[in-house]
Amino acid sequence: MLAAHGPAAPEEPETGPTRRCVLTGARQAKEAMIRFVVGPDGQVVPDLAARLPGRGLWLSAQGSVLEDRRLAQAFARAAKARVTLPEDLRPRLIAGLERRVAELLGLARRAGQAVAGFVVARDWVASGRAGLVVEARDGAPDGRRKLLSGSSVPVVAPLTAAELGAVFARDHVVHVAVAPGRLAQAIAAEAMRLAGVRGGTQATDDGNRTG
Repeated sequence: MLAAHGPAAPEEPETGPTRRCVLTGARQAKEAMIRFVVGPDGQVVPDLAARLPGRGLWLSAQGSVLEDRRLAQAFARAAKARVTLPEDLRPRLIAGLERRVAELLGLARRAGQAVAGFVVARDWVASGRAGLVVEARDGAPDGRRKLLSGSSVPVVAPLTAAELGAVFARDHVVHVAVAPGRLAQAIAAEAMRLAGVRGGTQATDDGNRTG
């Protein structure tokens, strides 16, 4: 448990499209950050959906930030109170973001906005029906190249083939195409946060992979 010390962070209303990281001070789009609140017991609680009551403390979704030894002090300073960080904060965030990606993909599947399998996903990409391609993290790069065939559809790779398979009631799935729209945007945003927390690339444009 750490006490706040040093200059206090300025109070900022949770409005507008950007937030300030409590550690680095950098402003970013809130979709690229993670909101936290401090519970009654002083525990710092991740709020991945950004819906919990209380003043939000925002952190860049980056593995290097989460592993920074100054993190607890930065939270205490921003909260102006004693706080406690979970020892398993980074694994907890990874698991939570993986669940969010899987849940969003499930919504897209049930809405008829996502299809799984190489042939049908390739057809969606070739016909312009795909706004996002979701690939298995453990899938072969050669299969990804064949699926895209030079297309500039954004690609993310947040889950394993087994985890994607669970979403589509199969043993495993390597290739998923998602129709353009809010669900595709939400899946891409969560995959980018997940990649950042893991420490990977966050690019999704022009067929680059986020994983």
